[in-house]
Amino acid sequence: MMKIRKVVIPAAGWGTRFLPATKALPKEMLPLADKPLIQYIVEEAILSGMEQIIIVTSSGKSAIQDHFDRDFELEYILEQKGERGLLEEVRRIADLANICYIRQKEQLGLGHAILTAEEFIGREPFAVFLPDDIFDAEVPLLKQMGEVYQRYQGSVLAVRRVAKEETKRYGIIKPKQIEERLYQVLDVVEKPEEAPSDLAILGRYILTPEIFEALKTTPPGWGGEIQLSDGLALMLQKQAVYGYEFEGEYYDAGNPLGLLKATVALALSHPQIGADFKEYLRGLSTDL
Repeated sequence: MMKIRKVVIPAAGWGTRFLPATKALPKEMLPLADKPLIQYIVEEAILSGMEQIIIVTSSGKSAIQDHFDRDFELEYILEQKGERGLLEEVRRIADLANICYIRQKEQLGLGHAILTAEEFIGREPFAVFLPDDIFDAEVPLLKQMGEVYQRYQGSVLAVRRVAKEETKRYGIIKPKQIEERLYQVLDVVEKPEEAPSDLAILGRYILTPEIFEALKTTPPGWGGEIQLSDGLALMLQKQAVYGYEFEGEYYDAGNPLGLLKATVALALSHPQIGADFKEYLRGLSTDL
């Protein structure tokens, strides 16, 4: 049984929902409490036991690579100022993980972004983390999903129940329940008008390498893009796929309101600023 060692993080999107903030800054570098979004994702991957991180980027995304690289000038300045804590933190970020970068030359959809990583993945199972989706769980979500993968030896999708009016925003599965919180996926539909259930796919996946062959034959779907959901629907014809209803909190940081909600939630639990921030919010509540 092959261990899941590699994770693909698609980070090539334009981030148009955050304009004008993302005109010159990748959306993955937008701050969430005291760290950029992409750092939360990389740290989650490390906690989940990933050995290699593959970030799919595009033009204008060099700030992501710079963030995880050494900056000797900055380190020198911090050392001269005696800022030992900050110096250790910026060095820690540079040493977080073995990261490689792939350029997605055309933004043709999530399925296409994953397909660009085929050469780096090879013939082994791998994970996909979407940087817009933030999870706060006592047991890292990928470890929860990994237990399902170990038992069933098939692709595993993180799913959660959503309100009926929200199903048009997600890929939705047609489920067959086989355990508590676990479903065999009978079909996948991207942003459906008529949803087959209320179980939405969120941004964590364990995928078998057969997904690459499926994506190569997947025609453009919703939005004229190659959708991962459509590739999964094709792969279902040859092997089982499972949906796992995860335990933990989820924040959609892919839009301004969602990012604000995630910032508040994570700031409240922050060990350095949480107590002061909570007191500040209490003062505001009388004015709302």
